Amino acid sequence: MDQQFRQVEQLQQPQQQQQQQPQEPQLDQQQQQTTTVKPISAPLTIADFIDDEHHLEIPTIQSNRKSNTLPCWGNQQTMNLNGLVLENVKESYYYKNHLVEIDTAQQLLDEVFYKVKHLEPWEKGTRKVQGMTGMCGGVRGVGAGGVVSSAFCLLYRFFKVRLTRKQLISMINSRVSPYIRGLGFMYIRYTQPPADLWEWFEPYLDDEEEIDPRSGGGDVMTFGQVVRIMLTKLDWYGTLFPRIPVPIQKEIDEKFAERKRAMLFGDGRLDTRSRDREDDRSIRRRSRSRDRKRPCSSERKYEKKCPRPTRCGHHLRHHHCTKHRKRCPDRKKRANEANEHEVQKGNDAEYDRNKESEG
Repeated sequence: MDQQFRQVEQLQQPQQQQQQQPQEPQLDQQQQQTTTVKPISAPLTIADFIDDEHHLEIPTIQSNRKSNTLPCWGNQQTMNLNGLVLENVKESYYYKNHLVEIDTAQQLLDEVFYKVKHLEPWEKGTRKVQGMTGMCGGVRGVGAGGVVSSAFCLLYRFFKVRLTRKQLISMINSRVSPYIRGLGFMYIRYTQPPADLWEWFEPYLDDEEEIDPRSGGGDVMTFGQVVRIMLTKLDWYGTLFPRIPVPIQKEIDEKFAERKRAMLFGDGRLDTRSRDREDDRSIRRRSRSRDRKRPCSSERKYEKKCPRPTRCGHHLRHHHCTKHRKRCPDRKKRANEANEHEVQKGNDAEYDRNKESEG
């Protein structure tokens, strides 16, 4: 009996080993998944979804379906910078003796972290325009210039290094320094085609992170305000962005208007039927107003008329003077003369009464 039991156990052992063998790689795969899956508590960045084509939060212009090589719009040599700014960048000590030797984007990002404190083209107090005369005195881009800022030196060096799409995306989504993000948005504004600007900037219109672009501080704004300025204005602290073609600018303005209407309605979609009904009401209201009878002269006679403000001769002569815009010296003089006349009449009447009482 013992021998029979031993034989049965020997036959069952290889079968159990065969059943257990396919379960071992399954455990290894589960362990690998637990090591590669990111914890839920850790914040997800745009790099986690950069290869996910079905993720709706990532703009298509930032996905890997696009080429990693960025296009360059406009002048391929000057980066569309102002001529005076570009000349000062090339002649600056910081650019010629330090930045020219840097060829990688990561080293340039380290320079941004340590060197950039604002996003103006000139350092504070170095741009002097008081002594310039003539019709070009004080005009943007015309003059002797000043000490160019490290931000614009690094911006031009980024252009020479030729940032890739992934590098630019990592800059505008950086959490290391707000000035890294600011230079990323400026790089987009100067080098990318105007037709792509809305697609680049639209996801950041509600960004609440703050930055102070002014040299010396005092002009704190959110990144949502920064990208809105870049889409709607040309002036940037004394220099100019490249001009956006008029048809594209009209499309951008229309998208801003649609965005505003969507925020007012709340659901992100416009109710076209209610809008059509409102238009019909306004048309009917205008048509009824044309058919109404105008009030006759006897009715208009009793309408309340606002008194027209009278202007004295002094106001007519000195209407441009801010000193006399609210106070008229002639009117005050006449008021003083009237008061003196009333006082004099009162004194004369009192004198007559006293004289009669004495008589």
